[in-house]
Amino acid sequence: MILVDSALQARERSGRPVRVGMIGAGAMGRAIANQISNAVPGMRLVAISNRHLDTACRAFGEAGVEDVAVVDSVAALERAIDAGRSVVTDDPSLLCRADAIEAIIEVTGSIEFAAGVVLDAIDHGKHVILMNAELDGTLGPILKARADRAGVILTACEGDQPGVEMNLYRFVKGIGLTPLLCGNSKGLQDHYRTPTTQEGYARRWGLKPEMATSFADGTKISFEQAIVANGTGMRVARRGMLGYDVPGEHIDDLTRRYDVDWLRGMGGIVDYVVGARPAPGVFVFATHEDPKQRHLLNLYRLGEGPLYSFYAPYHLCHFEVPTSVARAVLFNDAALAPLGGPRVEVIATAKTDLRRGQRLDGIGGYLTYGQCENASVVAEQRLLPMGLAEGCQLRRDIKKDGVIAYDDVEVPEGRLCDRLRAEQETHFGVLVAA
Repeated sequence: MILVDSALQARERSGRPVRVGMIGAGAMGRAIANQISNAVPGMRLVAISNRHLDTACRAFGEAGVEDVAVVDSVAALERAIDAGRSVVTDDPSLLCRADAIEAIIEVTGSIEFAAGVVLDAIDHGKHVILMNAELDGTLGPILKARADRAGVILTACEGDQPGVEMNLYRFVKGIGLTPLLCGNSKGLQDHYRTPTTQEGYARRWGLKPEMATSFADGTKISFEQAIVANGTGMRVARRGMLGYDVPGEHIDDLTRRYDVDWLRGMGGIVDYVVGARPAPGVFVFATHEDPKQRHLLNLYRLGEGPLYSFYAPYHLCHFEVPTSVARAVLFNDAALAPLGGPRVEVIATAKTDLRRGQRLDGIGGYLTYGQCENASVVAEQRLLPMGLAEGCQLRRDIKKDGVIAYDDVEVPEGRLCDRLRAEQETHFGVLVAA
C-alpha cells in the first residue's frame, strides 16, 4: 500500500483516475465494486461484464453507483465512460477492446471462459489482475508468457492468501533472510465435502455451493499454494503437501516441525496447516546465514532460529485487490506471477469410487478434489490437471482417492484451455500430455 496510495492520490489530483473493467459480478465481484467505488481515490471501476446484466447492475447498485448504461458496442462503452457514466454489458470483449480501460480484473473463477477473456485482454494491451487461482494454477505460465510478449502485467491479487504470502515472502527476502517455506493456515480440510454438505455455509455467505466446496475439500488451497510455488520456485514435499493438523498450536511454534537443512535441500516448499493460531492467515519460515544478524533477530524476540517465523493473521480478499491493480498500472509490478514454467500443479483426484463412462463435474463438485503435485511428476505420469477435469469422460474405473491420468479419460474436443495447455507444455519444454 505504501507508495501505491501516494501514486493513486496523484492520479486523483490530476483528474486521471485509473480506469478499470471487471469480468464477473458474483459475491466477490460485488465486494470489489464497492471497494473501488467508495474507498479508492484515483481509481474508477468504469465497466462490468457479466452474462446476466441484472447481476452486473446489482454490483454497481450495491456500491451506490446509480448512473449505469447498458451497452453493446465499444463505441457506446467509451462514450458512456467519457460522459462519466458506469457501464454494464454481457460482452466481455468490449472491455478488452476499449481504449478507455487500462486494466481488467478477472473474477469469474472459471477456466475455459476466463482463458479466452484473459487472452483477449492481453492482445489488446490490458493489464490483467486475476482473482482466479484456478486459472492461474492451470494456465498461468503460458498466459504470463503471452503477457510478457505483449508488454503487459499478468498478476494474481493481494488480499487473497497467495498475494499475502508473496508480499510476506518479498518482505522477508528484502531484509536479508532466505525464505524456505510459504504456508497457508486453514480451519478445515475434508476431501469428501460436496455441494450438498456445504449448501448451508454457501447460503450464509452468499457463495455458490461449488465455491464453498472447493474451500473445504482442499482444492482451493491446492491452487493457491501451487501459484505461490510457481511464483517463488518452491516445490511440495509430497503429493498433497504435508498438511499438519495442529489444533491450537501457534504458528511460531511450528518451526520445530521442519528441518532447515532438509528445506534448503528441497529449495523451499509450500505447505499448509490446519487449526493453527492465529487464524486464518499465512506465514513464511526463513533462515539467516549471518550469526551477527541471528543474534539480533533473537534480541528482537524472533527466537534463536535456525527458522524464523513471519506471519499475517488475516487475509482481506477484496479489500486489497485495488492495490494490485495500481501496482500493475502505475508501477508495472506484479503482486504474484509465475517465474517461468510450472513448479507445482493441481491434479484431479477421485472423491469417491468413480465408474467408467462418468463425466467429471470439475472444481467444487461431487466427484473429484484437487491436490498439489510437483510438475515434473505430473508430466512424467501424465496426470490430469484439476483445472481441465470438468467434462472429461472416464475410460476406466477409478478408486476413491486415486489420481486421474490423461490415459484414464476422454477429453472434450475443441477447448481453448487444452490448446493453451499444450502450448504451455511445449513452450516450457515439459512432456505434452495430449
